[in-house]
Amino acid sequence: MARFMTLLTAAVFTVGLSACDTDGPAENAGESMDNAATDTGNAIEDACENVKEGAGADDTDC
Repeated sequence: MARFMTLLTAAVFTVGLSACDTDGPAENAGESMDNAATDTGNAIEDACENVKEGAGADDTDC
C-alpha cells in the first residue's frame, strides 16, 4: 500500500508540473506588455541621451 501511495504522489506531482509548462493567453499578453514597456523606456532613454548630446551636456546619461 505504501508503494502505491508513493507512485500516486509522484504521478500527481508529475502531472501538476507538466501543466505549468504551457503558457496561456494571459501569460503571453503579460509578456507582450512587459516587452512593450521595456521598449518604450529604452526609446525614451535614447531620446534623452540624444538631446543631451546635441546640447553639449557633459553628462549624457539619463
